[in-house]
Amino acid sequence: MAASSRAQVLRLYRALLRESQRFGSYNYRTYAIRRIRDAFRENKNIKDSEKIEELVNKAKANLEIIHRQAGIPIDAQAVASPFGWKMF
Repeated sequence: MAASSRAQVLRLYRALLRESQRFGSYNYRTYAIRRIRDAFRENKNIKDSEKIEELVNKAKANLEIIHRQAGIPIDAQAVASPFGWKMF
């Protein structure tokens, strides 16, 4: 993986973790963090640049979802659960 791609992936990883910290519910927060870590560990040895680009695009979409969901108050999160989406 090129250095710029590696840096981009690391920035995205940190952004996902940071944004997940905004969940008001402990359960949502820990689930999101666990899924992010597991997905990145699972895909860390991928060398195919097309596959990496596909995964980066999925992660960016999930970052947007987390950003929207984390801003919803705890009471409303039971109805608008972010776990209907598959991360990566």
